[in-house]
Amino acid sequence: MNRNLRIAAIVLGVVVVVLVVLPFLIPVNQFRGTVEEKLSAALGRKTQVGNLSLSLISGSLGAEDLSIADDPKFSRSPFLTAKSLKVGVEIFPLIFSRALHVTSLTIDKPEVLLLRDAAGRWNFSSLSAHKSSDPESESAASDLSVGKLALKDGRITVGTVGSSKRSVYDRVSVAASDVSYTSEFPVKITASLPGGGSLKLDGRAGPVDEKDAALSPLNATITIDSLDLARTGFVDSSAGLGGLLDLNATLASKNGEARTKGTLKLSKLQLVAGGAPSTVPAAVDFSSNYDLRKNAGVVNPSAIKIGSAVAHLAGTYQTPAEETSLNLKLEGKDLPARDLEAFLPALGVNLPKGASLAAGTLNADLTVQGPTNKLITTGSVGLYAAKLAGFNLGSKLSAISALAGIKTGSDLDIQQLTTNVHVAPDGIRSENFNAVVPALGTLVGNGTIDAKNALDFKMIATLASGAVASGSGTGAAGGALGSLLGNLGGRGGSGKSGGLTIPFLIQGTASDPKFIPDVKGLATSLLKSQLANAAAPSKSNANSPNENPLEGITSLFKKKKP
Repeated sequence: MNRNLRIAAIVLGVVVVVLVVLPFLIPVNQFRGTVEEKLSAALGRKTQVGNLSLSLISGSLGAEDLSIADDPKFSRSPFLTAKSLKVGVEIFPLIFSRALHVTSLTIDKPEVLLLRDAAGRWNFSSLSAHKSSDPESESAASDLSVGKLALKDGRITVGTVGSSKRSVYDRVSVAASDVSYTSEFPVKITASLPGGGSLKLDGRAGPVDEKDAALSPLNATITIDSLDLARTGFVDSSAGLGGLLDLNATLASKNGEARTKGTLKLSKLQLVAGGAPSTVPAAVDFSSNYDLRKNAGVVNPSAIKIGSAVAHLAGTYQTPAEETSLNLKLEGKDLPARDLEAFLPALGVNLPKGASLAAGTLNADLTVQGPTNKLITTGSVGLYAAKLAGFNLGSKLSAISALAGIKTGSDLDIQQLTTNVHVAPDGIRSENFNAVVPALGTLVGNGTIDAKNALDFKMIATLASGAVASGSGTGAAGGALGSLLGNLGGRGGSGKSGGLTIPFLIQGTASDPKFIPDVKGLATSLLKSQLANAAAPSKSNANSPNENPLEGITSLFKKKKP
């Protein structure tokens, strides 16, 4: 037994000596040129490695440094650099015949620079096998295969030629097996996204396209968690825009066309400056076709869901260089207003403090155009059979003498509200605003909500017949104006229903609107009315102050005598 143990110990010692000493006896640096040649031929780029070392235990060659040149049309800086490279080799051919048979490549902590030019072409597009002018090198590159390829803990920097703007993706790992230029192979990619999100891709790629590596076939599932849109440059973060994106999709790319289908969720979305992140997510079931050669795509009819509200989206997009440009059509009909309320702040629409949409439906017919960081949305919006709970319009209108005393109740019923909108990163413009409020009458006008959420609306209220009596005003000034407007209304200054027309302003903020008399607008309106009726003299007493519009207006600002 002891003899056997001694023999085993001797054998083990010899093996250890061989494993430790033999690598120093094999001049592995003589293979550095071969390694560089094979990699250069395979990539179509000049590739350099540092000093090589041999590990018999792991069966690999180690290189201190790795550098792969970029396409000179894009940059003179390296496309990829790494502190170390491990090349798996077959040991016995290496020892006995000095032949290098590569079984695996492992690149540790690589730094990769991905650049795109103005035409949309990537700098990795020229990473293809069939580029060499030497037929033997070209053949060797085409025949090259690697059993296992891995990039571990890498960093990828993405940008555009001529721009200093960059996005950085850390902890990038790539794992592929049976890699070849002439056949399909499995690949997995994981990465940390700017802002703390993550990306996973799992599928099959290849064979590599001979003319453009970016057009190589790929079939994969893609999962993105918590992509911070503002950190990736998809939207203009300097304007306060942003949100988080989650994606689950399948990607099938072949012959230069990529088809993507899946679901994405947008959370904490903010689309205009002065808005606030939405407290409810928007889910999009989408389908898209993308032409990799033209850098243009089509969004097939897709559904946007916010609660039980479902709108429909379709259109086109382009990605020529740094910015993606959209041309989309968004349509929604009979969308429950209550479900949309929590999403409205993302659009810069804030309800008055304490108010809520208790009922109603919304229709929208909108066009979304422009680069993603400066989107412009235009079209029409309509709200029908709505109830704005917790908002007493009558109390807000009390600052306007002619409207003081109008009772609309603590909840505001809106028969309909329609407007044309122009939504940009710096705010919202409303045109042809037209609202029918049964307790008051009709409200028409135009206005804006700026990036600081400030209101600037010029409105005209046409009082319903039932509201006139209670809205004739209080106090001396209110009574004078009410009487004046009443007389003018009786001479043709009334609205469609025979009620008074009163101009006013809405200022303040959406959460705290201020209703202010439009004195200039009122004076102009009265003057026009007086001139229009000059040909029809009144039978009333000409000395009555109510028969002189200018005198009536002036009297509103006269101080009472003590």
